[in-house]
Amino acid sequence: MRGSRQCIPLYSQIVVTWKGSMAGNDLPSLGRVKLCDLIACEGLPSDSYKLSVSTLSQSLAQYSAAIIQFPSSDGALLRSGLDSAHLYFHQRASYPAADMIHDNESREWCKTSGYYADPQLWLETYDFRPGLTPTESNSGLEFPPAGLPDIFSLLGKAARDILDAITFYLNLRSSPFTEILDNVPLRGREISSSVLSVCCYGRPSFQGPQHHNLTTQEDGQLVMFSDHEHQVDKSLITLVKSDKAGLHVRDFHGRWVLVDGDLGPQEAIVYPGLALYQATAGYVGPALHRTEISNLQSNLYGRCCLAFKLMPKSMTSLNCSEMRAAGHGVEAQFQLPIPVDDFMQRSHPTEQLFNRHTFPSFNFPTAQDA
Repeated sequence: MRGSRQCIPLYSQIVVTWKGSMAGNDLPSLGRVKLCDLIACEGLPSDSYKLSVSTLSQSLAQYSAAIIQFPSSDGALLRSGLDSAHLYFHQRASYPAADMIHDNESREWCKTSGYYADPQLWLETYDFRPGLTPTESNSGLEFPPAGLPDIFSLLGKAARDILDAITFYLNLRSSPFTEILDNVPLRGREISSSVLSVCCYGRPSFQGPQHHNLTTQEDGQLVMFSDHEHQVDKSLITLVKSDKAGLHVRDFHGRWVLVDGDLGPQEAIVYPGLALYQATAGYVGPALHRTEISNLQSNLYGRCCLAFKLMPKSMTSLNCSEMRAAGHGVEAQFQLPIPVDDFMQRSHPTEQLFNRHTFPSFNFPTAQDA
């Protein structure tokens, strides 16, 4: 343990770091948590809440991801959204207009809306951002994928519940990041910082100028990934629901893990982003992820997913005051507040992010001991 990394107890005992406690708490696979069990209630936390929070947090520490189980009715909404995404991208032209081509660096992070394409990633995206009218294409009137307002609301509420569960695990006060999040609901003329992206990878009818891919061998099979081998989201929390397996996340040991290989119809993947890493002084590591695009040529629609990114507001700052208030040590690189807009436009070399400890591991007592 580094001298500056000190934590106060939560209910009982703290094992210093996740790294130091993995031997006794190693999860055999990604943690699965019901969303309803992560919703905080007044009064003392229940045993089911504490267990769910612990499972979520240890899964994020070990795998940089976890599986969230939605109610069955919400699963139907997500399935409907993916079906609509299939039809939306299938009817689009084989090559986008020049003004629709963007890459991650050129896009203004809090102003994206409507259709975009990145041929280098073999990726098409429709961004839904409440408060901002989508950019109209040259082809005239265009109907977006169906159900996006309802899906945005569903995943946005889930992301906030998950964020609150993580802050409970870190022994922060209730809803500590409210000041950097959008109003609920948005006030007049406000534009959402968070965004729901409907994504399509490797649509067979999509013809980019070139399809550079990275091929690697895993379990004796050749697996192909999109051009940029790995990425890190700049969100606080990202929730992803895909129609087929293909999302790989690097775990605590540096191994790539397929995280959506056995998802049920009402299950989605959650992983933390760079903004949460910054706001928690590095205690919550961001997920390094990549997307497999093997064997998509035989699929009519490619690989579609719904990705909700809970983002901080652009006119606020990321600081670690809440971590200090809870008794956590804050290292020098996290001492000064960083304006969100500056943070989003900076480059963040990944090699500097993954040589650190992650979550401390908390032991929750039973309810009668609380």
